Amino acid sequence: MLSNLSKSVRQYMLVTFNYWNFTITDGALRMLVVLYFYDLGYSSLEIASLFLFYEFFGVVTNLVGGWLGARLGLNRTMNVGLGMQIFALLMLAVPNAWLTIPWVMAAQALSGIAKDLNKMSAKSAIKTLVPDEQQGALYKWIAILTGSKNALKGAGFFIGGLLLTVMGFQYAVAAMAGVLTLVFIGSVLTLENDMGKAKSKPKFNQIFSKSESINILSAARMFLFGARDVWFVVALPIYLGTVFGWNHSWVGGFLALWVIAYGFVQGIAPKITGKAQGRVPDGSAAMWWAFALAIVTGIIAYCVQQEWYPQIVIVVGLLIFGAIFAVNSSLHSYLIVSYAKGDGVSLDVGFYYMANAMGRLIGTVLSGWVFQMAGLSACLWVSFAFLVLTTIISIRLPGAPKSKLAN
Repeated sequence: MLSNLSKSVRQYMLVTFNYWNFTITDGALRMLVVLYFYDLGYSSLEIASLFLFYEFFGVVTNLVGGWLGARLGLNRTMNVGLGMQIFALLMLAVPNAWLTIPWVMAAQALSGIAKDLNKMSAKSAIKTLVPDEQQGALYKWIAILTGSKNALKGAGFFIGGLLLTVMGFQYAVAAMAGVLTLVFIGSVLTLENDMGKAKSKPKFNQIFSKSESINILSAARMFLFGARDVWFVVALPIYLGTVFGWNHSWVGGFLALWVIAYGFVQGIAPKITGKAQGRVPDGSAAMWWAFALAIVTGIIAYCVQQEWYPQIVIVVGLLIFGAIFAVNSSLHSYLIVSYAKGDGVSLDVGFYYMANAMGRLIGTVLSGWVFQMAGLSACLWVSFAFLVLTTIISIRLPGAPKSKLAN
């Protein structure tokens, strides 16, 4: 029974439930927009432009959102994110004649703000619920939250492709808005008011991190996610549909399975990186895993460029890329929460996810432009270059705080 659980565990479950539901709509909306607007005749660069404000406002939101979370409480920033996502979905549930590029960009801007408010709130909340000396438990819970989020985002990709086929674009986004409204009402009624609120009100000029370790990790994160999105966001779905001839359900289903598997690996990352042997990872682990990802990406890029069994290379290579990327992402997600200050944790986490959003913004723009100019292999070579930079930057990451490993 939920009533028998501790207050911290109940709050963690509520935060996770909110995050899960939001993530499904976020993944579904991404797939709906890419596939639907490509059907309407938009080029890959035009489709990428639809996500510009989504990613740009993610950069701004993580900076300002971390400050707001520390001042107002993470429950409020999470609920504001849910409310804005509902409004963004309803903006898209309009006749086709209204779906101009500026209108869709505006809706995507709101969705980007909503997504990063929700994610920043969820990740920061765990720091407030796990004691500082229990680094092993912190790593485990971060991995579970991050892994389950990405598995459900993958489910969202599939749901997006399926809903587009079965219901059409407008009815699909309206249905998602209705479900999220119920989640929003429950969240307003159940989340604690003081979760994550700093003891002293932080000043606005504190939004930029003064911690060297967080600055280094943030730079590594920016290039890591730029490396993923430069070929995954726009280039890959269009490539699968045009070159391989896959329909919407096949594209959505394949990418959904990929992200679900990716999320599963994230969830078990502590076992992969040595927690079972009684240790938590440090900066050197992040560096070596980034190096491994760079090698794999370089091999995929070369094979695609040489047109050596491209379908097999892309499908198998994407699975290997996803598994190694998942461990990288999980390591980073643990390290940021570990490095962050306990009081006003959302400030540090917000700055870090600002860098994450900047990487996605760069990757999204390049995904549309490079693919249109030079094709998928060029996107993969850009990804390889970004991962080399991630590896070099990660050399300077410090070791994890010397804390007792606890389950």
